[in-house]
Amino acid sequence: MAPQPGSSWQTALNLEYFTVVYNILEAIASIVFGTAALSIALVGFGLDSIIESLSGLVLIWRLRKHEKLSGEEEKKTEKRAERFVSATFFLLGIYILYESVNKLVMNEPARPSAIGIIIAVLSLIIMPILAWRKRVVGTEIGSRALLADAKETIACALLSAALLAGLLANYLFGVWQADPLAGIVIVLFLFHEGYETWCGSCGGCACTNAE
Repeated sequence: MAPQPGSSWQTALNLEYFTVVYNILEAIASIVFGTAALSIALVGFGLDSIIESLSGLVLIWRLRKHEKLSGEEEKKTEKRAERFVSATFFLLGIYILYESVNKLVMNEPARPSAIGIIIAVLSLIIMPILAWRKRVVGTEIGSRALLADAKETIACALLSAALLAGLLANYLFGVWQADPLAGIVIVLFLFHEGYETWCGSCGGCACTNAE
């Protein structure tokens, strides 16, 4: 990887610092209020925020190693970071699929949550902007791991939209089934992006470039 301007790497770090702090706060609020409202979707959204924070911590670790590694070492570090981000897509998707199906089968409607709606709206505003900045900076510094993390941030925004639709349908019309059904749609996106990210870390869908 060719040397890149230090300012771009610092910007990438700042974006990940913001990602971690914001998602920790979002996770706490979502889990606390989701538990109070018996909302599996809102609690699941909080757990998604925890996974997003873990992904951000891995990116911070990877970006801070930039100036201390040789070109070959940096490629290996990039690959490990990218694979971790890929794994978080699958972990999140499996959890949301399980909870969505379980909610439908067990017929467990949640209580309406105005606070949950506010959390979803804030995330729906902030996450697309954050993802766009990650894509711009990731392209500038040539970091596939940061670009993969930008996709995960977009996934968080999509999950926010699904959460908002479900919470609004429940809050306004009592249609609680909208939430788990939207969650299943998001799972398809997560699995697709996880697969694409993992294959990208291997150099192609055949995944033949093993370490």
